Amino acid sequence: MTFNDNANVGGSTARRRGGGAAIAGGGIAGIGAIAVLLFQLFTGQDISGLVGGGGGAVDSGEATRIEQCQSGADANARDDCRLAAGQVVLDEFWEGEVQGYTPPQLFVVDGATNTQCGTASNQTGPFYCPPEQAVYVDPTFFGLLRQQFDATAGPLAQLYVLAHEYGHHVQNIAGIMQEHSDRGTGPDSDGVRLELQADCFAGAFIGDMTEQVDEDGVAYLKEPTQQQIADAINAAQTVGDDHIQQQSGGGVNPETWTHGSSEQRQRWFETGYRNGVASCETFGIPGGSL
Repeated sequence: MTFNDNANVGGSTARRRGGGAAIAGGGIAGIGAIAVLLFQLFTGQDISGLVGGGGGAVDSGEATRIEQCQSGADANARDDCRLAAGQVVLDEFWEGEVQGYTPPQLFVVDGATNTQCGTASNQTGPFYCPPEQAVYVDPTFFGLLRQQFDATAGPLAQLYVLAHEYGHHVQNIAGIMQEHSDRGTGPDSDGVRLELQADCFAGAFIGDMTEQVDEDGVAYLKEPTQQQIADAINAAQTVGDDHIQQQSGGGVNPETWTHGSSEQRQRWFETGYRNGVASCETFGIPGGSL
């Protein structure tokens, strides 16, 4: 998935935060933190050494604007700019879907930074912090997906990850998160249902995003290829609870699931992609239908 080079993606409010050095450890209470965090939960291992954690300082200072991100060509050239451009398109999409929509703040993390939900870094993965109504993403996380979890993590997969976290923001401002706050664990828990719905919301965005145009009528994004769609689905599968448990070398234990299986995550992504936001009802259905 690539942006059209001449698309106008200026106007992003994305900000950069971080101290430039990832840290070892760092708790997190945000929604949607994936991959590395799940691996540690299921195995009890601290894998910070594997992913380049060091012991550097955590930054909590002032955020700075992401500069020189005005065109689709900029977004195609740089991961941070792609995320900033993705924010522009995601906000336009959800403004058309949710009455009274208010956008989250997007922070592109450089190394590590403190948040109200714990430390944001490539070790915790992208996440949404409800009390801040903010999404945190360290672009180097996509490299970790490739190295540690056999994901391709290309441009469309990166937009899927960002769109998933935006899905949690929609759940927050729409009251879904508050209505289903007893998340727990297990294959039909509210926690899993929230995650699968966020996957479905991400699929709905990706299915619609080539229809969105800038102020000059230029489509933001080119039509995705089948390989790019497969890449996004691969990312969804890679962060399935069962896949991560298998990667840990242990058995699959559905009672500890927090995000859903690889098959579920792929299926709900595809449901949203084909049928739109209205199809993303993961609550009120039997657990066997998830």
